[in-house]
Amino acid sequence: MTPEQAAALTEFPELQRLIDLRDAGWMFLPTVVDGELVQVHGVRTWPEGWADALRVRYTTDAAGLRNDHTGGITWQREGTLTEIIDGLIALPAPSNRLAPRLVIARGPLPRSA
Repeated sequence: MTPEQAAALTEFPELQRLIDLRDAGWMFLPTVVDGELVQVHGVRTWPEGWADALRVRYTTDAAGLRNDHTGGITWQREGTLTEIIDGLIALPAPSNRLAPRLVIARGPLPRSA
């Protein structure tokens, strides 16, 4: 761990949760505007086209969702970083009979060329 990373963890201990997700196979993409990090998106893909996603703007401003292979959102929450990560971790795998399956919303459709 670099000194910069250690300092960030000291100031924002919640960041350890993002490190835990990364170590569990999540991929992250930062959004930088004018040289400043403004948000981070994370995604974990599942077999058969399911995906869990995370958006973090600040430790108190995060959102998470799960979508099926058609883009239907089956789980969605907004809250603190810790609340959202806890919710995502608690979700059963999509193949589990207890996993949410009812589509409650639709995600944006991919743009066509």
